[in-house]
Order: sequence, then structure tokens, then C-alpha cells
Amino acid sequence: MGYKIYPVDLLEKFCLEAFTKIGFSQEESQTITDVLLLSDKYGIESHGMQRLVRYHKGIEKGLIKIDAKPEVVFETPISAVIDAHAAMGQLVGKQAMELAIEKAKKSGVGMVSVRNSNHYGIAGYYAKMACDQGLIGFSATNSEAIMVPTYGRLAMIGSNPIAMAAPAKPYPFFFDASTTVVTRGKLEIYNKMGKPLPEGWALNKDGKDSTDAPDVLKNIVAKNGGGIMPLGGSSEISGSHKGYGYGMICEFFCSILSQGLTSNYVNQGGQSGTCHSFVAINPNCFGNPDDIEKHFSKFLQELRDSPKAEGQPRIYTHGEKEVAAVADRLAHGVPVNENTVKEMIEFAKFVGIDYKEYFGDFVAENSNMFSGNY
Repeated sequence: MGYKIYPVDLLEKFCLEAFTKIGFSQEESQTITDVLLLSDKYGIESHGMQRLVRYHKGIEKGLIKIDAKPEVVFETPISAVIDAHAAMGQLVGKQAMELAIEKAKKSGVGMVSVRNSNHYGIAGYYAKMACDQGLIGFSATNSEAIMVPTYGRLAMIGSNPIAMAAPAKPYPFFFDASTTVVTRGKLEIYNKMGKPLPEGWALNKDGKDSTDAPDVLKNIVAKNGGGIMPLGGSSEISGSHKGYGYGMICEFFCSILSQGLTSNYVNQGGQSGTCHSFVAINPNCFGNPDDIEKHFSKFLQELRDSPKAEGQPRIYTHGEKEVAAVADRLAHGVPVNENTVKEMIEFAKFVGIDYKEYFGDFVAENSNMFSGNY
């Protein structure tokens, strides 16, 4: 399948209408949409429009409770634990980071752990929230088990991404990455394209290398064994134990401190149970924030100016490519996989909006794909 290009404002309008129609308030729908669109604008296809099918299924199955009211169940001046009560992850995520930011501004540090939530989009969105207010931001989340621990053959840990953002010039430092080689969403994209996975990404049910995306995804869902490798691959020789350890650090701050579900129990028994972590740090705990930002900006520029490898025109610092990606997508639109467009049409039907207003041309061009139900 190929890709279609859609303007950012069309995708935003679609998401706002879809989430409002299904029962979220206008403000809630805007939050969910903002998280999804930031991912697509950054070029992180796996967590943008590609994720709508997951929310469609989650709401349909009752994993996501539209009317959930997250509750602070433990709190100190610098910390809190929130029980999301199966709320949409983006909504409790924004609430939790806002609380962490509030605490950081009063006490220097704010740390909030969340349990009983759902998929919350890209971790970097929440780290960026703090950074946009002059703070150092950190966020992480566990997820359904997809990572096979070093020398194992059963997925036990999630993709467990870790994100950090900090003020700098000419643009902020922004890092957001899974602790697996790739995310499950990347496997889903390869599956949609009908392409074999690159070697070194995934393992079959026997713990051996696999390039078969449908088989790996099927085994993850069925808990048959296999999954995605930790950062560093499947052996200590290549550093597998490091990715495995990073995933465990994420797990500790998300599910252990919140006393929620660890990854190997997420998305089982009719509940999601995803857990998150949010940290905001006020740089004035360490001195003058402007001096700290200048010091960091100087180092980042020295990195960019350092000697390049043969044939390489530039060195990027984290966050630089995202700035360029946003400018490109605002100017030229967002590439959306055609299978993802079909999923968006299904979501539109589910919530009862006119999908032809948004995707009429696609339906007309691909009438052979659609049944009379369309």
C-alpha cells in the first residue's frame, strides 16, 4: 500500500469531530488530537493517525472509559500517584504533567506516577510540556509486553519509552525513544506495507530472529512467545542487557512506584492498566536557569560543529530533526499510509461522522477496496 498526503488542519478537524462525536468534550478532544498530531508532525508515524485504530478498539471493548475521572490517591509536596480509572491516556497524561509542573514551580521538583491508564501517545509530548515552561521535563510509560528480555523467548516488558526535554537555543533538546529496538507500531507499519522486517528487530516464538511481521505480531497478541528485541539486540555482546535495563528503569518509575500493573499484565483480563511517569525539574534548583541554558546550548552547538564522519554533511542534536519535520508537514502535509486511511474511515463510521467529507477522493479512487457498507 502507498501513502496519501493530507493537510495538518484536515487531520486536526477529523480527529476533533471524531473524538467529540464519541463523547469527549471539546477540550478533551483537543488534547487527544494535539498529542496525535504532534507525533505525525514530528514524523513519528507509529504514534499518530496510525494509532486511531487502537483507540477505536479500546473504546469499543470498554478498555477506555470516556467518562473516567482520574483520582489522586497519594500526594506529597513534590510527588503524587494518580489512579486513572481507565481514562484516555492523553487526558490523564496532561493532568499528571500539569500537576508535576505545578509542584516543580513551588518546590523545585514534581514527580507524578499514574496507574490504570491507557496508551498516552508519544512520551515526548509530556516532557515538552515542562520544557515549554522553562523546566526540565521527563516522561515514560510502560505498555503491553513486547520486549523479550536478554536470552529469553517470551515478551515480558513493554516498549517502555523514555523522553526528556530541556530548554536550549536555537531550539530545545528533545529526546524520545523506546527501550526496544523499535516500537510495536513500526512492526504494524511494515505489516501494512507487506514488507519483511529488517533483521535484528524481532524474535519468533522460539526466541530466534524473525523478519515475519504478521507472525511476530500474532505471537505478541496471543502470548505465544517472541516479540521485539531490547535496544542492543538479543545478545550481551551487542549490548542487549542495556536496553533490557533501560526498560526496567522505565518500569520501576511507571508501574512499581504507582503500584500498578507491570507490562506482563497490561492489556489482559479486560483492562489496559497502562502506567506512566512524569517528572518536572526547575533548573533554579541548580543555579541561574539562564546560565544553565546558555551552558547547555554552547555544548549542543559544539556537538553540531564537531568533525563529521567521511561523507556525512552534519551532526544532529536531539530535537533538531523534529523542528525541521514540523516545518515540512505544515507546509506540505502529513503522509498517511493507505491502510491507515481505511482504519480512519472505519473509525468515522464507528462514531457516526461523514467520512466522505474527509476521505471522499480516496474512496472514489479505491472503490474496489470497499464494500457496499461504505
